[in-house]
Amino acid sequence: MKAVIFGCAGVQLTAEERAFFEDVQPWGFILFARNCESPAQIRALTEELRATIKRKDAPILIDQEGGRVARLKPPFWRARPPMDRFGALYEISPQKGKEAAFLGSRLMAEDLGRLGINVNCVPILDVPHEGAHDIIGDRALAKSAGDIAVLGGAVMAGSIAGGALPIIKHIPGHGRALADSHLELPIVDADLDHLRAVDFAPFKALNQAPMAMTAHVVYSAIDKTAPATVSGKLITQIIRGEIGFDGLLMSDDLSMKALQGSFAERSEAVLKAGCDMLLHCNGDMVEMQEIAGAAIALEGKAARRAEAALALLADRNQADFDQERQEAHYARLLEPVFPELTVSL
Repeated sequence: MKAVIFGCAGVQLTAEERAFFEDVQPWGFILFARNCESPAQIRALTEELRATIKRKDAPILIDQEGGRVARLKPPFWRARPPMDRFGALYEISPQKGKEAAFLGSRLMAEDLGRLGINVNCVPILDVPHEGAHDIIGDRALAKSAGDIAVLGGAVMAGSIAGGALPIIKHIPGHGRALADSHLELPIVDADLDHLRAVDFAPFKALNQAPMAMTAHVVYSAIDKTAPATVSGKLITQIIRGEIGFDGLLMSDDLSMKALQGSFAERSEAVLKAGCDMLLHCNGDMVEMQEIAGAAIALEGKAARRAEAALALLADRNQADFDQERQEAHYARLLEPVFPELTVSL
């Protein structure tokens, strides 16, 4: 098994993809909107993906945050609020804000489970900053690091209860970035004291998370040239050291323009820096072949972290869950900050 997660090109696998995945044996897969046509189609695709690698528990990821980052949308799936609505409700009532964050992520996880998806790339723990690029924006759970940590914990718990492993992102914090790392390399020049007090704080508070995704961001106070994803100094001293995260650490998407070099060079740099897992999302076969050539076997600490993450799903709450009743309760909770939700029920 290789320490890599791949996407695929369409709504079903091609013969070339099936042969490639069978040969490479990636740890898991990730789905995007291009892969999501209908519930029956997605269920068939997730079954096909797992069949190619002969692992029924293989992780299949998706970004289903709500708001503008949602791969599953109406008419087949309910519109979900952006994550900042939890923070807005938390300001009115901390109890209701936490309950909504837990329940909202549980409801999304229930949706995913019916499709065979068992990992959701939430919660975002990035702390938003005025004047920063809006790539984070309303995806942030709240305005302050403390509130984000509380609500992020609720999102994690709800997701696990619903059967979807959470991934905290973008460690150690994308909220100050003045650029979108999908398109260019952001450089954050804040001093280390400010980063520790604000940006790193939610990640440190939730360092027990099973998985985390790195930020393709340069933090010049720590490493003047290399973004976190490929900075051994930052991963060792900050993510594993000061933040204390010891779960499975994966790169953000290798095809993002913030990274440089060939795909083999990017993969090698990510692994050398200390990431456990490569992530490549766009389903481009030529790129995947190059990455597969550089990927390493999933073994040692990385394998143990991966096993520990998947083990959380075995312990999920199996109690009866009345989704329609909980959807109605969720809509009532969010009515003060997201009245649109009642329309979609």
